[in-house]
Amino acid sequence: MRETAELFAMEGSLLKCVPFGSGHINETWLAVTNQPHLYILQKVNTETFRDPEGLMRNIHLVTEHLRKKDPDPRHVLTLVPLKDGREYMLSGRKELWRMYEYITGGLCMDHAETPEDFRRSGEAFGDFQCRMADFPAEQLTETIPYFHDTPRRYEALRTAIREDACGRAKLVQPETDFLLERESYADYLLALLRSGDLPLRVTHNDTKLNNVMLDERTRRPLCILDLDTVMPGLAATDFGDSIRFGASTADEDEQDLEKVHLDPVLYRAYSEGFLNACGAQLTATERETLPDGARMMTLENAVRFLTDYLNGDTYFHIDRPEHNLDRTRTQIVLLREMEKEDAKIHRMIREIKTGS
Repeated sequence: MRETAELFAMEGSLLKCVPFGSGHINETWLAVTNQPHLYILQKVNTETFRDPEGLMRNIHLVTEHLRKKDPDPRHVLTLVPLKDGREYMLSGRKELWRMYEYITGGLCMDHAETPEDFRRSGEAFGDFQCRMADFPAEQLTETIPYFHDTPRRYEALRTAIREDACGRAKLVQPETDFLLERESYADYLLALLRSGDLPLRVTHNDTKLNNVMLDERTRRPLCILDLDTVMPGLAATDFGDSIRFGASTADEDEQDLEKVHLDPVLYRAYSEGFLNACGAQLTATERETLPDGARMMTLENAVRFLTDYLNGDTYFHIDRPEHNLDRTRTQIVLLREMEKEDAKIHRMIREIKTGS
């Protein structure tokens, strides 16, 4: 590890590397030197990201484009090159190593402490959409192919039901029925993309609050983190994943479903932040389908969690035998409330003033 870190063009001499962050996919360390300068060293999981060269090319293209719009070094992730000038190191064992400048004075949160915090994350992801609006999304690699192809997720669910590898299918009939009843909805947004009614955008695809760095003093957005899943997609799915995760009153794996609700105050706060930042860049259809993105992402994640439960929990990390089933059920509760409040939510989106 130390030998690897010292291959990068850091300022000063390396003192230590310590584990950093709470991510479950990549391995991350904070590199400390004898100068007032910190770095983030990462080993990227190439089992999850099978095209590491494409992933790093995406990050290079996106960060360079963002930097042209805003040169403040605290507002864009900055790769630290190796001493030989390369942006990353890919070993023969398919280990991808990279280093970023550490952004000082920042704060990341797993849950919003106030609606204003969630509004700020909406501003951050909306600003990302705004600044990338003139970038041709087709130039980017799909770092995880078919990531938000919801019909394919349903195909995987049907296969899991049919094969029933762990004998669990009979235990989840209500959840299975609920999701299969909504299968016809799975292609709604992709059909609009194919028809040209929705444009292809540069999307982040992991728009959780903890991927936004806020200024620790002002709580204003500083920087979007974790660009590994940046690829072509739909604005509605980025918006929707933020809502389904951040506008819930409970954790994604809450076992007491009485605690799980869709919080309308948080939903509106995020929507206002997002639309204030990028509303002028969205088409009328994109704006109208933002609530559909929230429903779609909630449905898709429920399908993915249930599929993994039926398959024996081979993808998502679990801490208990029914962890993925608990996740499935929270998404179903949220989806029921989204469906019930759909007309009201659409009206709310239409009422929000669009930023310039």
